[in-house]
Amino acid sequence: MAGRRVTVVGLGRSGLAACRLLASAGATVTASDRSQAEALAVDLESLRALGVRVEVGAHRPETILEADLLVVSPGVDVRMPLLARARTLGIPILSEVELAYRACQARFLGITGTNGKSTTTTLVGLMLERAGIPVIVAGNIGTALCDVVPGLGPDRWVVAELSSFQLETIETFRAEVACLLNITQNHLDRYVGLPDYMQAKARLFLNQEPGDWAVLNADDPLVLEAAASARARPLLFSRCRPVEEGAFLDKDRLVLRRAGEMREVCRVGDIRIRGVHNLENALAAIAAAALAGGSGEAAKAVLAEFPGLPHRLEPVAVLGGVQFVNDSKGTSVGAVVRSLESFAGPVILIAGGRDKGSDFTPLRPMVAGRVKALVLIGEAREKIARALAGVAPVHSAESMEEAVRRARALAAPGDVVLLSPACASFDMFRDFEDRGRAFKAAVRDLEGSR
Repeated sequence: MAGRRVTVVGLGRSGLAACRLLASAGATVTASDRSQAEALAVDLESLRALGVRVEVGAHRPETILEADLLVVSPGVDVRMPLLARARTLGIPILSEVELAYRACQARFLGITGTNGKSTTTTLVGLMLERAGIPVIVAGNIGTALCDVVPGLGPDRWVVAELSSFQLETIETFRAEVACLLNITQNHLDRYVGLPDYMQAKARLFLNQEPGDWAVLNADDPLVLEAAASARARPLLFSRCRPVEEGAFLDKDRLVLRRAGEMREVCRVGDIRIRGVHNLENALAAIAAAALAGGSGEAAKAVLAEFPGLPHRLEPVAVLGGVQFVNDSKGTSVGAVVRSLESFAGPVILIAGGRDKGSDFTPLRPMVAGRVKALVLIGEAREKIARALAGVAPVHSAESMEEAVRRARALAAPGDVVLLSPACASFDMFRDFEDRGRAFKAAVRDLEGSR
């Protein structure tokens, strides 16, 4: 990279990490972002101190089209006209994931899917760590790969959560173990349709070799379709049926079968995190960790201890017999379906935000069976109300605080107030974490006033 002119497009977490890595390698780096400086949660002076030229407010054509290499952040659509033109000029366009991969010799275990990526990635990392295997967890989960993997040797495993956006611009990236959890409609504001989204997910298998492994959800036909051309050996996981090779639920036991030998890892009651979808995440983690050298004993210990990640079916409080649960990470329709499956009692569902091109009608059967009332917020609330008309009473709120107050007024002892938005957060909040914190603050205000 020394002396090469590299433009990093987008100054999110991964873009910043790419700038730091490229600058340390001696590249001539320009960082470009369409946002104004005051809107960026970035210390621009720290970049300039590294010798990075910073351009904000717009992407300048000369900065993009005169570069030797472009590194594109996940939040930047690679179909934007300037990038399309750069592609026709033969300028390489890479993701931060690809850049990090080229900067190390570590072994990669990649995890993608519409839902459950962060939980499964965390579980696999903890299982390997408990088994004494040197491991780093990074990627879409919060720590950019470029910040932690450069220089790592082949004795280290990197467990990487990977989004479809990150996978769009990989070239040589290879995961020795590649795990695809599930596929449901998502990000259709960026992709032409579901097949286009599936194709992006399937790039995880692009560079795998016949000796590698593909960990696949046997209960998801779209997963099996996406992985149909993978050259790697399949290892399945299933919540619904036994599999010949892989992890599955046998009555109340989570078991792993390999080479004809079946071993119990743990019982359902041993798992600390709640939710039927987390059984799938646990099975996927058991299978993936085993392929990287993990043990059943380590997996059992981790599943008994792991409390779950914030903003993912996170218990917040019980007020007057009403349980409040923060599932702000439920940003897709499929995620909300899985969250609702986790509750037997009546649910007051707070949903809405910025639409990602989703069809909300698949929620109708689950809402009809489990949701007592809907409290809708954000830009998508009218679209959601139309899609779910007639299956549950609909209420509207202008803020998270109002939504929580309305939900509490509608709830009776034994009910659950669940924030699971089925939408992105950017109309009202900085990100899903900011939205989840607002929900928890509103619940605390209720508790204080009581």
